Amino acid sequence: MADSMAEQLQQEMVCEGLLECIHGLKQLDKECYRVLVESDEPLTIDDVADRVDRERSTAYRSIQRLLQSGFIQKEQVNYEQGGYYHVYASTDPSQIANDMQRMLNDWYAKMGQLIQEFEDKYEDVDDSATDDSATTVES
Repeated sequence: MADSMAEQLQQEMVCEGLLECIHGLKQLDKECYRVLVESDEPLTIDDVADRVDRERSTAYRSIQRLLQSGFIQKEQVNYEQGGYYHVYASTDPSQIANDMQRMLNDWYAKMGQLIQEFEDKYEDVDDSATDDSATTVES
């Protein structure tokens, strides 16, 4: 079961915690991302799998999650005699940080809206309860 927001705020947060919290990334996803960030050149799935010591199919699933989250980019490399393969490189971390900030701002606005709806809903209940007690006293 997920911790409440109050419990999460009391815990020490680390940078990688944002990746899990905001994007739902798993530990292996973070390891694959780190490998790509630290690499001087784009890597194939096989390269990533070797560096994180996992099966190719497991690394592939992690790479797909990173692609969907926008953390990495895919590039097609063509062979001269025909055919191709893909390589992967990390997206600029500042772009990812900007995207996370934008997502956080959207979340904050949505939470503010929900809090206002809560207040409006229960303020009406509180007002009607006050009105009912005033009517009872007058009777």
